[in-house]
Amino acid sequence: MSSLSRELVFLILQFLDEEKFKETVHKLEQESGFFFNMKYFEDEVHNGNWDEVEKYLSGFTKVDDNRYSMKIFFEIRKQKYLEALDKHDRSKAVEILVKDLKVFATFNEELFKEITQLLTLENFRENEQLSKYGDTKSARAIMLVELKKLIEANPLFRDKLQFPNLKNSRLRTLINQSLNWQHQLCKNPRPNPDIKTLFVDHSCGQPNGARAPSPANNPLLGSLPKAGGFPPLGAHGPFQPTQAPVPTPLAGWMSNPSTVTHAAVSGAGAIGLGAPSIPAALKHPRTPPTNPSLDYPSADSDHVSKRTRPMGISDEVNLPVNVLPVPFQGHGHSQAFNATDDLPKTVTRTLNQGSSPMSMDFHPVQQTLLLVGTNMGDIGLWEVGSRERLVLRNFKVWDLSACSMTLQAALVKDPGVSVNRVIWSPDGSLFGVAYSRHIVQIYSYNNGDDVRQHLEIDAHVGGVNDLAFSHPNKQLCVITCGDDKTIKVWDAATGAKQYTFEGHEAPVYSVCPHYKENIQFIFSTALDGKIKAWLYDNLGSRVDYDAPGRWCTTMAYSADGTRLFSCGTSKEGESFIVEWNESEGAVKRTYQGFRKRSLGVVQFDTTKNRFLAAGDDFSIKFWDMDNIQLLTTVDADGGLPASPRIRFNKDGTLLAVSANENGIKILANTDGVRLLRTFENLSYDTSRTSEAMTKPAISPISAAAAAAAAAAATSAGLTERGSSMVAITGMNGDARNLGDVKPRIPEESNDKSKIWKITEINEPSQCRSQKLPENLRVNKISRLIYTNSGNAILALASNAIHLLWKWQRSDRNSSGKATANVSPQLWQPSSGILMTNDITDSNPEEAVPCFALSKNDSYVMSASGGKISLFNMMTFKTMTTFMPPPPAATFLAFHPQDNNIIAIGMDDSTIQIYNVRVDEVKSKLKGHTKRITGLAFSHVLNVLVSSGADAQLCVWNSDGWEKQKSRFLQLPPGRTPSAQADTRVQFHQDQIHFLVVHETQLAIYETTKLECLKQWVPRDSSAPISHATFSCDSQLIYASFLDATVCVFSSSNLRLRCRINPSAYLPASVSSSVQPLVIAAHPQEPNQFAVGLSDGSVHVFEPLESEGKWGVPPPIENGSASSVPATSVGALGSDQAQR
Repeated sequence: MSSLSRELVFLILQFLDEEKFKETVHKLEQESGFFFNMKYFEDEVHNGNWDEVEKYLSGFTKVDDNRYSMKIFFEIRKQKYLEALDKHDRSKAVEILVKDLKVFATFNEELFKEITQLLTLENFRENEQLSKYGDTKSARAIMLVELKKLIEANPLFRDKLQFPNLKNSRLRTLINQSLNWQHQLCKNPRPNPDIKTLFVDHSCGQPNGARAPSPANNPLLGSLPKAGGFPPLGAHGPFQPTQAPVPTPLAGWMSNPSTVTHAAVSGAGAIGLGAPSIPAALKHPRTPPTNPSLDYPSADSDHVSKRTRPMGISDEVNLPVNVLPVPFQGHGHSQAFNATDDLPKTVTRTLNQGSSPMSMDFHPVQQTLLLVGTNMGDIGLWEVGSRERLVLRNFKVWDLSACSMTLQAALVKDPGVSVNRVIWSPDGSLFGVAYSRHIVQIYSYNNGDDVRQHLEIDAHVGGVNDLAFSHPNKQLCVITCGDDKTIKVWDAATGAKQYTFEGHEAPVYSVCPHYKENIQFIFSTALDGKIKAWLYDNLGSRVDYDAPGRWCTTMAYSADGTRLFSCGTSKEGESFIVEWNESEGAVKRTYQGFRKRSLGVVQFDTTKNRFLAAGDDFSIKFWDMDNIQLLTTVDADGGLPASPRIRFNKDGTLLAVSANENGIKILANTDGVRLLRTFENLSYDTSRTSEAMTKPAISPISAAAAAAAAAAATSAGLTERGSSMVAITGMNGDARNLGDVKPRIPEESNDKSKIWKITEINEPSQCRSQKLPENLRVNKISRLIYTNSGNAILALASNAIHLLWKWQRSDRNSSGKATANVSPQLWQPSSGILMTNDITDSNPEEAVPCFALSKNDSYVMSASGGKISLFNMMTFKTMTTFMPPPPAATFLAFHPQDNNIIAIGMDDSTIQIYNVRVDEVKSKLKGHTKRITGLAFSHVLNVLVSSGADAQLCVWNSDGWEKQKSRFLQLPPGRTPSAQADTRVQFHQDQIHFLVVHETQLAIYETTKLECLKQWVPRDSSAPISHATFSCDSQLIYASFLDATVCVFSSSNLRLRCRINPSAYLPASVSSSVQPLVIAAHPQEPNQFAVGLSDGSVHVFEPLESEGKWGVPPPIENGSASSVPATSVGALGSDQAQR
């Protein structure tokens, strides 16, 4: 099949997936053999659909293709056999033994006999090797870890585990381009052409001919846009420029008018005065130019493409580390194959409030607590997990005598009051209620049903239409707006009025406070459609624009604070959701899919920096932020009002939707269902902590299962056994010890082990290496990392300067990824600034540098002995600094689930758990006696592992931050490490085992027992280890030594397989004086790594293309390594003398 035909299959796969032809998608994957969908395979294994598992595999490999394939099928069939035994279904077990497992008897008869003997046992766990077998679910999960690694190592699956990076609806786009081309060739092109079929070429009929039926109901095409595609530019468009009372260019509106001269700051965005590159939130409104071309909209799509973000400072420095998750191999047809699976669409709870919900808000921490305000003035607080209403308060004025006479008279005349808005404060300790009559009430919330009156404010004449919390000058404030055309700011502690903003000419409908860097501001919208922006001063509105619809409009930022959206409904019922280009002041995109005439004012919400949702047409409609076409629609099993009220919880796992007959429906995604399941059949316990309430069970393997797996690994993988009976333990956690487990394969003979030797690389011609270009003078490289995208390398030098090398797409490097074949560019922004850390007065060369990179490569957090700096990786600008020494930070690590939590190791031996959003140290962990030198999180076990210069390892529970275990390194006899010896830790891909790196050793530890499973120690005369890291697939370990050699180990047995000597990459004149200090592995290419040297240079290494890998793995003998260097801790192997 030609390459284009192959690409067409990928486009069809994407189309089928978007159209939800799920079975057909997987059938085509299997029949074509082009793409192995690891996510689908995982689901089928977890569900125990063994026939479908083998059928799907058959499209890619057969049992006897190679040893990897044989091991894959053996593990699956063995698990199926054990499950039949566990159910005491002897006849089924015998059938599996004869039909499925008999084929392996020819390769290992002893193993087959051992498996057969299990039939004679009442419980197969009586067999020593299977004594740790848990339940079916955990056994499948543990086996799956092994299967995934076998598949990734199997050459037959090479290039079949990653779906091409396609834009949304690529096949539709190509058809759309074709239709546009055909339309251009029409003799009489119509402005609004009818597309009747794809079976023949399009042509417009005669001008006076009969019009073809509208394609609006065409099931393939969906609805076509209005004529012209976009509103025309100029005075006739919906946005007409207006004269602002204050200078209009928004490049300047963030800065207070002042006589002080400010230097202009250049950058990618608009020029700003004052604070650097403040987002020019709305400049000159303008609509896109006329586009007469055809549009070919996509139908409801599950597919979301990878997207880039407009750069800006995250909301309250909320690092969006999960905005752009790095795609893992085999997890879908692109970065987000099943995008709508992330959306809460399943109705899990139906609550009845007693009166009609008008506004809802989930607690920001305890994410199953829902606050509700109704049309009768009632407020309710629900624990949606247990379906219990904790609090119900009917409206009453707390102190009528303190209210204005106008309000007192109005309440006597008509006591009816509705809630317009309920909202939690950022930390959830307060909530506010805005009423339709004058009043705002602020309650304090302590936990459970403990709700107390805090403040009552007679805020506005008429209705209070919206309310929000904000932190100007680090002081919590309440912002309100009302029918009296004003916005007011109140002290949340005392209720004192701080500001009144006047300038709207109609009742103010909504407020949206936000801040960028150190500039705090408020957007407001009024019922005449005007949008204004205010700083916390008395100098008036900074902008004055028209919102789409020119009536009821609300505004909201994405969770990371980088994207601004508004949703509005006109008096005629036409609704709009748009994204604004802050730097241009223009509507960036207008989302399609609303009912022609909305029956009520549409409400909207955003979640996960990725999705928009709105209540419209008796349903909830969802959009991907980067696609104007409707993503999907959910009716929540019916019973919704025309324009339901909606609200996501903070993580986007739950969605509250108002329903008919005073109802509230709670929709959930998979994580949300799991979160709510913890409350099933439990009464509400008011004493439980918020952490216990909000922690979803994210682990595919429970801690108990992991412990069982580790025990199995200890008993099976670390004891030398002559018999390959070890294969029965194939469901243990350390899958790479399962080299021992595969059935005996004839070609692995004793002769091979006799002739095997370490691969030595002495000449530049024996590997590919690239010295990265230098034009900045730095003394030595202290820290080194690849970006998560794999197309750049970031280094931190000892003089506190960061260096960033980027690879570009070219004829020689079509992927644009880092490679040793092509030299990258040492990149700097056009401003010429450098990312330079804050340093103390002492010698920066003596400081301990550290940094951590956000998962979307947008931010780097870094320190070099001074304050911790947060840098924007696009502009190199310092976004903020915090935590001045002492103590100084020595190691940084982002929490894998909460992008606001950072673990910071300190030089005073403590670990501080710091919340960036609230600028607060949540916990201080004490257990080490010297500075912290390593931190690593496991998202499977929910633990933090720390290491220090005291050669001690500690395991901390990442929920409550209690210390679970600690242990000192087992130092080799006679070895006295230097006083400054670092101990580094890094988790294996299975998230259960971790690598320990010390100048005296490499070691693999099991986390739950904190046991050293394997250890490698260089011989006495060898140079110390300077650094080491796992390859991206955890199959290899790259280690650097202070004699400038670099060694490659097999991680399964810590066996040295390849050594790169200094002569292969360093000139003879410097090889004796230069040492490699840090080493980093490419995030997607398991055979590529980079080394940072003491002379300030960085080298990238790859094996020769003809070789494809680093050396040859040590031979396997009878199911176990022929000469494992450390089968028990402290025993040194035969290759030790060679180091």
